[in-house]
Amino acid sequence: MATKGGKDNAAPHVGVIGLGIMGSAMASNMLKAGFRVTGFKVVPAARTVLAKEGGRAARSAGEVARAAPIVITSLPTAAAVESVAAEIAATKRRGLIVVETSTMPLETKERARAILAKAGITLMDCPLSGTGAQARAKDLLVYASGPKAAFDQCAAIFPGFSRGHYYLGVFGNGSKMKYVANHLVAIHNVAAGEAMTLAAKAGLDLQQVLDVVAGGAGGSRMLQVRGPMMVANDYSDATMKVEVWQKDMHIIGEFATQLDCPVPLFAASAPIYTAAMASGLAKQDTAAVCA
Repeated sequence: MATKGGKDNAAPHVGVIGLGIMGSAMASNMLKAGFRVTGFKVVPAARTVLAKEGGRAARSAGEVARAAPIVITSLPTAAAVESVAAEIAATKRRGLIVVETSTMPLETKERARAILAKAGITLMDCPLSGTGAQARAKDLLVYASGPKAAFDQCAAIFPGFSRGHYYLGVFGNGSKMKYVANHLVAIHNVAAGEAMTLAAKAGLDLQQVLDVVAGGAGGSRMLQVRGPMMVANDYSDATMKVEVWQKDMHIIGEFATQLDCPVPLFAASAPIYTAAMASGLAKQDTAAVCA
């Protein structure tokens, strides 16, 4: 028998806490893939969208944790990660697995893991590689770390919202891999903007530049993904807002400092994002560095 949302009661059940740009895309893709999804976000409109797509809108993070055996969290701040961890722990649902996909300092995830462990709940550190647009297209990679047994249980849900997933070992390795990936994103995005600006000043047709360069030796994933926004000079459909990206920049910079690792190119890219903030582009996509 099917549920009201059209999903079979026997279908795998997944919870999603945090229905923002990434969380809503993951929930939507899992529903399309046949999963039952129960989700929560403090903003009522996000819960309404989930319900219209066939998911079940919960009234709290705790309700999501009580409903599904595996819960994905996609949260905007360190405070939110720890607060949600405490709320989930309060359910005392032993054996629950929480897949934490946010990009956060390792210390934040370790504190959340400790909170949940006291309640017999396993936290997996599973950041995602990809923009919001890629999330909608199910073009994400999952960098999973934590207990192997828990990863094996989660492996069946990852294809519902991603094109690939990797098991990277002990808890925290997922975040470390994400820092490396986002280090490259920061540089490649600014490099793409700089190259497109050079092309514009040279009088070249920007769409033609994108078509010719993106698939060649000078191309990059960031040029492919964000180049169209640069061509259109329209950054309003933000898949990663400049103001949110500042958090990731800070996390990566602190991580490199802790390791005494020089990152001169990353450091050189940082002022460009700061300039975008100062230019009133905080809520625009990070491709706005081209502007």
